[in-house]
Amino acid sequence: MFDILSLLDITFFLLAALGALVGIIFGAIPGMTATMAVAVCLPLTYALGLNHGLALLLGLYVGGISGGMVPAVLLNIPGTPSSITTTFDGYPMAQKGEGERALRVSVVASVVGGLISAAILFLFAPLLAEFSIKFSYVEKFLIILLALTVIASMSRNMLVGIFSGVLGIWLSLIGTYSISDGGNGKTRLMFDFLEPYLFEGFSLLPVLIGIFGIATILLEAEEGVKSGLAGKNITFGKGGGFSFTIFKGRLTNLVRSSFIGTFVGMLPGVGGSAASVLAYTQEKNLSRDSSEMGKGAPQGLMASESANNALTGGALIPLLSLGIPGDSTTAVLIGAFTLQGIQVGPLFIPENADTWYVMMTALVFANIVMFFLMFYAIKHIAKVVLVPKYILYPIIVMMCVVGAYAINYGIMFDVWTLLIFGVLGYLIQKVGLEVAPLIIGFILGGQAEVYFVKSLESAGSYAIFFTKSPIAVVLWLLIAASVAFSVMMGLKSRARRRLETSS
Repeated sequence: MFDILSLLDITFFLLAALGALVGIIFGAIPGMTATMAVAVCLPLTYALGLNHGLALLLGLYVGGISGGMVPAVLLNIPGTPSSITTTFDGYPMAQKGEGERALRVSVVASVVGGLISAAILFLFAPLLAEFSIKFSYVEKFLIILLALTVIASMSRNMLVGIFSGVLGIWLSLIGTYSISDGGNGKTRLMFDFLEPYLFEGFSLLPVLIGIFGIATILLEAEEGVKSGLAGKNITFGKGGGFSFTIFKGRLTNLVRSSFIGTFVGMLPGVGGSAASVLAYTQEKNLSRDSSEMGKGAPQGLMASESANNALTGGALIPLLSLGIPGDSTTAVLIGAFTLQGIQVGPLFIPENADTWYVMMTALVFANIVMFFLMFYAIKHIAKVVLVPKYILYPIIVMMCVVGAYAINYGIMFDVWTLLIFGVLGYLIQKVGLEVAPLIIGFILGGQAEVYFVKSLESAGSYAIFFTKSPIAVVLWLLIAASVAFSVMMGLKSRARRRLETSS
């Protein structure tokens, strides 16, 4: 473990700090997210190398999630999806002239959630990876099936979630059906004239940058970039008198919300908004002064921000131990490992111990930098919400195009891939499909096919998927539970709508 010190230099820590700062800026500007920040900066990691690249990306991840609190508190606009519940109490506090106090409460809660989730990641990811090494092809396939059903069940509509995931899997199968994977070595699912370009399928990184970069800009541009926030005057009022005594008696809330955020982060594709809503609801149910929540109660901010920042460590647990991204941002992080020729999964931590410790160092350091940047410079950082989007977006589009072109040493089709998936990402959101199931289906589809075919080859019968293996039985029970949960929630939602219609 002490060998890691030789891998860390001043550049490593500067990149982690820079990533945290840029991530905060992305998160603070409404419409931009941590995922977008990581996707846009992803091509830079190739030139930086693995360790320095991970320092930058993890800084962006932590900063991007945290930055969303700024517009949530000051403008009642969630900077990121996970900041929705921050608006419930943050904006009422800002209206009372306590904007700076609300932001500082949020920053402290954020760093607590981030550090607790990092500790859980450090303790449990290696254990889960060691356990998952024992999985057979059948159990690996069932793990991916479980991930996809969880994503679908947590979508607004289960059928829409399933369709989005299946669409992602279909897109991942375009290309050559490799003989080593049980195929015939021929191309499939494409027109003949596309064979020279899609021989190896769509390149992952341009797909990620297109869906999370270009598509986001198209959606924002539709609303009109000139109708931004420029010209608005943000004031903090006179409520800057922050004291750490505000956390007295609130430790249980912080720890509970951090654990909720970490656990929800472990569930593939669920996202930070679910984590913050669940933590906020728990605090409202258990707090003695819950009647104040929604009117400017600091405990509401603590629950929301500690939960959504705990998502960072939680989402990395399935990524590093199973090779399954916990959210859309960790899905983009897979691209960083792909660029360096490293495959995440059960063998990642044992075979890349140095990289594992580097990641943990970067994650903890990024949380500390985020705290100091936002706690002591929040008045200055808050001004970024006023930057006109018509200045930012052309720069981001240029970065996306250059990055996509350079990733595979100047292949023009990667730029076309970027644009195709940018438009596709825009369209699927306009018609009501889900981005997270689609992109995670795209990432896991190839692996799912390999494990499925290898399982059949080893047994010659579909009965192998219903083996008496205890792990397989547990996985099938979890799959059934996630489907049953989705059906139950769908029926409740339908009954509620009927009741509202009849009344």
